[in-house]
Amino acid sequence: MDYTCLLYEVEDGIATLVLNRPERLNALGDTLREDLCDAVLRASADPAVRCLILTGAGRGFCAGGDVKAMDDAAARGVARPVLEKIAPVRDRVVLALREAPQPVIAAVNGAAAGAGMNLALACDIRLASTTARFAEAFVKRGLHVDWGGTYFLPRVVGMARACELIFTGDAIDAEEALRLGLVSAVHPPERLLPAARELARRIAAGPPLAIRLAKRALYHNQEADLRAALEFETFAQNVCLETEDAREGLRAFVEKRAPVFRGR
Repeated sequence: MDYTCLLYEVEDGIATLVLNRPERLNALGDTLREDLCDAVLRASADPAVRCLILTGAGRGFCAGGDVKAMDDAAARGVARPVLEKIAPVRDRVVLALREAPQPVIAAVNGAAAGAGMNLALACDIRLASTTARFAEAFVKRGLHVDWGGTYFLPRVVGMARACELIFTGDAIDAEEALRLGLVSAVHPPERLLPAARELARRIAAGPPLAIRLAKRALYHNQEADLRAALEFETFAQNVCLETEDAREGLRAFVEKRAPVFRGR
């Protein structure tokens, strides 16, 4: 299916999702939130997809909420539906990204502000262009952090630094984001998407069942004690040991060749 505000492509086991409102720096208005939620769920359910890449069209990754549209709605006295107050689409997007069985790479090609920063944080791995900037800009608009910022940011940079970034709304550049561990690498703009695809291809070449279980274990064990973490690892390892991929991996090691994983 085609989306109004998002481009979707699957090639070589990699689903690339491009936020496509470049004239608004990919602000999360119009149908973009709904398009993104549907696309992530679509990729998650596709057995041919082994890795996802999320990026933005044009010079921005995501400018956050569509402030102009929000201001216009407020001026016209348009009330938000009750359902959107209780279970907003933004929450469904965040949960879809976190619960996607495949690894998700954010290729942050420009400004990632407010919800845009937290959208990147909801991904498993983040790469940045040298032109990327990150800001928890909510306080600049008199708003509270959402899109999971209060959950993700302290886990990445620590509580004190998260407090500073959220309380001030100050922006940081790509190099500072790298220093803080917000991103794994910084690339020139023309190298960002090729670098993301190269990483995605390396992941896609691996055993998908083992990688999916590893993703579940990593997030499950953030909230677990050591005993529970070890038990989950044992469960996951027992599942993997019964797969054709495990037998192929062991056989390839003995035969001194690269393994070919089939996801079985």
